Amino acid sequence: MQARILLLEDDQLFGETLVDFLEEEGYEVVHFLEAKLAIEAIYEQGFDIYLLDVNVPDMNGFDLLCQLRESGDKTPAIYITSARDKEALSTGFNCGADDYMKKPIDLDELALRIGAQLRRMQNSQKIAVGKYHFDRERLVLYNGDNIIAMPKKQAELLALLLENRGEVVTTEEILEELYGEDNPGTGALRVYINKLKQIFGKDAISNIRGIGYCFEK
Repeated sequence: MQARILLLEDDQLFGETLVDFLEEEGYEVVHFLEAKLAIEAIYEQGFDIYLLDVNVPDMNGFDLLCQLRESGDKTPAIYITSARDKEALSTGFNCGADDYMKKPIDLDELALRIGAQLRRMQNSQKIAVGKYHFDRERLVLYNGDNIIAMPKKQAELLALLLENRGEVVTTEEILEELYGEDNPGTGALRVYINKLKQIFGKDAISNIRGIGYCFEK
């Protein structure tokens, strides 16, 4: 399985060095220089692990991970930073980091640490859905070893339907779970339902008119 790594590193040369090394180790790496672009990719795609710098131009790396953790994202994260004081170390772990490496780093050690985090996550429970597997903890859908990219809200919807497999989940319950008080209405929900049907088949999800939806498979 080729794990997908999101790398946030604003030092172009160092970032390219990491990408070259990790790709030689068999990983797929997507490199971002800005936190905003990284966040957009995270919400639209699936990644197996995050490698995060702290001092990036548009957002502090600590704030980025705090935001992800608050949204329920449990993807393993390793900070790679020049910050060396104990306060920075404490902040990183309090934000939800799984590991922390101080620059300059040993690349072989980085590979070992990445491997350890990935093995831990591979032991997390996955839900079988036909030929697919859904990692409920990380909100990632797999077809074999390949990640099926989907928006975060769509993945959250899938998780909710699978948790209540065979039972009807009302539209009101879905909107409350996905959006809270700031829900955009049923238009976006219908789009996500149709996209899930494209993946699992049109009969996988029943529309109980005026009530809600049921994942049948």
